[in-house]
Amino acid sequence: MQRILLFLYRIRAFLLFVLLESVAIWLMVSNNSQQGSVFFNSANQLSGGILSTQNNIVEYFSLSSVNKSLVDKNAELLAELEYYRNPADSIFIPVDSLMAATFNFKGAKIINNSINLSQNFITINKGSNYGIKEGMGVFNEEGVVGRVKGVTKNFATVISLLHTELLVSSKIASTEVFGSTKWDGKDSKIAKLLYVPRHAVVEVGDQVVTSGYNAVFPEGIPIGTVLEVKAGSDANYLDITIELATDFSRLSYVYLVENYLEDELELLNENGGDINE
Repeated sequence: MQRILLFLYRIRAFLLFVLLESVAIWLMVSNNSQQGSVFFNSANQLSGGILSTQNNIVEYFSLSSVNKSLVDKNAELLAELEYYRNPADSIFIPVDSLMAATFNFKGAKIINNSINLSQNFITINKGSNYGIKEGMGVFNEEGVVGRVKGVTKNFATVISLLHTELLVSSKIASTEVFGSTKWDGKDSKIAKLLYVPRHAVVEVGDQVVTSGYNAVFPEGIPIGTVLEVKAGSDANYLDITIELATDFSRLSYVYLVENYLEDELELLNENGGDINE
């Protein structure tokens, strides 16, 4: 303490100078409107710049939580949208608590992703504790991503669309021609649209979307755009190449969709198969 007091005593002249200068500046800006206006405008600009920088830094470090909340909110909105898009009955029927939308949507963050293998998988940060189930479809704002394969309490594994054994029921949006999208294991941006009849009219630039024919994805989720159409090695089908809508090298957040009627549809298909046999 004695050293501090001794130091202050040594610079007493400088401290007195600073005090008198501060008083002089205050008297000048207080009694002269022009100088005062310049001073306060400059001070406001400086403090505003500092606060703006501080706010930008805080926002940057909170982006992760912001993105998570946005994904969760978008999932809720997607569920509501799907509910209102359901076709209306020919007569009015009151809706009670037992009636719900066909699809349920949830959001999740990708924590691992591969694109350079022939069978690629994705890991997300939510599992059965968050309502994630095997078989749920996965997509983002660009298009189809894949399908849930395995689930633990807090994580889930997704079969990527970049997997040579995954087929996605698809259609040409403009003509309603159906087929199946499958990756050939080569370019992560390119896939094939299979089983499109040779007589079908398909043009470069046509949009390929989910067909809604299976219980995994709602109808109309983007898959890709037709790049090339030519005669296939099989005389019955076209050889169609599409550019995938999803950029798998930049995946961050995804949506998961559950079809409440999936079990019923699968049971119906199984029964239909038994009859055909």
